[in-house]
Amino acid sequence: MEKIWLKNYQTGVPENINPDAYSSMNDVLAQSVTKFGERPCFENMGTQISFRELDELSLAFAAYLQNKLDLRKGDRIAIMMPNVLQYPIAMFGALRAGLTVVNVNPMYTARELKHQLNDSGAKAIVIIENFAGTLEETVSDTPIEHIVTTAIGDMLNPLKRFLVNFVIKHVKKMVPDFHLTGARSFRDALAQGKSCTFKPVEVNGEDIAFLQYTGGTTGVAKGAVLTHKNIIANLEQSSAWLKPSMDQGREVIVTALPLYHIFSLTANCLTFVKLGGLNYLITNPRDMQNFVKEIKNLKFTAITGVNTLFNGLLNTESFKDVDFSHLKFALGGGMAVQSSVAERWHEITGKPLLEAYGLTETSPAVCINSLALEKYNGTIGLPIPSTEISIRDEEGKEVGLDEAGELCVRGPQVMREYWQRQEETDKVLDKDRWLYTGDMAAMSAEGYLRIVDRKKDMILVSGFNVYPNEIEDVVVAHEGVLEVAAVGVPSESSGEVVKIFVVKKDQSVTDKELISYAKERLTAYKVPKFVEFMTELPKSNVGKILRRELRDRTAA
Repeated sequence: MEKIWLKNYQTGVPENINPDAYSSMNDVLAQSVTKFGERPCFENMGTQISFRELDELSLAFAAYLQNKLDLRKGDRIAIMMPNVLQYPIAMFGALRAGLTVVNVNPMYTARELKHQLNDSGAKAIVIIENFAGTLEETVSDTPIEHIVTTAIGDMLNPLKRFLVNFVIKHVKKMVPDFHLTGARSFRDALAQGKSCTFKPVEVNGEDIAFLQYTGGTTGVAKGAVLTHKNIIANLEQSSAWLKPSMDQGREVIVTALPLYHIFSLTANCLTFVKLGGLNYLITNPRDMQNFVKEIKNLKFTAITGVNTLFNGLLNTESFKDVDFSHLKFALGGGMAVQSSVAERWHEITGKPLLEAYGLTETSPAVCINSLALEKYNGTIGLPIPSTEISIRDEEGKEVGLDEAGELCVRGPQVMREYWQRQEETDKVLDKDRWLYTGDMAAMSAEGYLRIVDRKKDMILVSGFNVYPNEIEDVVVAHEGVLEVAAVGVPSESSGEVVKIFVVKKDQSVTDKELISYAKERLTAYKVPKFVEFMTELPKSNVGKILRRELRDRTAA
């Protein structure tokens, strides 16, 4: 099939970008500090930091990591926190010290956290104290040598810092008691770092910037190795797409999705640092009333989210009173945008809800709809610059236009490999560096791509990947369970939720008992919402459980 290039379909966007435009992410930050120094870079709970302040604070943290913790280039450091000002300071500080950042979901259970810390070999962790109890449960069984804790309000002005931290800890009681031997506070780390001499580290495009964990068909979370070059390529690709509509140094993006998620990390945090924009951080987007209150009079020009986030906003009464007069685009990713949500969004805001597509393994952007789009079109858009798309059948041959096949991607944003998992890498990356996404798609004659199905058994809950094997491994450990299979079933609120089919070992086992059991061992979005008991599960002639039959049974 003839390759269809982006430049034919959106005026002003180049066919290719230069993935070597910057030497590293540290160069990206340095150039933005020079260009936009005193302009605001991040804002959270009424407190702003400028590009110059981000530079100074991240430098102090980098110096602390070098001089006080003796961390060296290539060491891994985990960051486990929601959207607060400490995140970009710690993240850029780690990158400046030549470290690899391991992003961790703060909602992880001790079991999930232990796996990620052990698999990555992280030597240090920066953690919000609300979740320090989880770390306490498992830290002795991990390679963690250094712990830095922080409270949610630590980077706010003194009075607000005291009030926020007091209310969270003593009024709302959101910080369980914990004891972590040798833990240092984030504010102390910054103070000590300011008195140390930072030793510049030579970082290039081939060095690893992030180990970004994602699930797999085996159910074991794997670290996608994203180099500085991978991330820079995606920033250049996204910037090229945005450039015709963006006013550098003047944009304001609402960042509600967590920065530990690759979508928010690249599309919001890093892209708008490069463009000199302001990231307005929402710490708790689930509190829709307060979320809307925060942005009601904010002159924001962009917002990203997953379908469930947009749906939640639309169902918050006060959202219609938000000032949308400066909004240039709203971008949905992580899960399919529902047409009903897109239509309501357009009706209320006057702007289309654009759908994009990406993967953790692609840093993440692959396709984006044009900013000139007038209304939702039900596609994931066009390939971004320097991105090749191939739709292939089961034999690896390219299919024709409008025919469904597996979506394969090649470009400078594609990960190097899965961390220390060559066999898993070989399953998705061929010798020509084509990434097999596991998603089934079709391409129109105009080059627009449409996702038609998922080849994998992966379940997508509010933009997060949930893999059946992980759920099954947890549930089957219950002494009353003989066999279990997990599938995704449709949900208006989250796209999909988990349903398990169970064959009992102990006939007294109840659905409530199994759900409670799972809640103790899995992050909330992975916990089954429905349980159906069966006398036997459908299986192939070699004994493999046929999940598709179970999905079909649910749909029927």
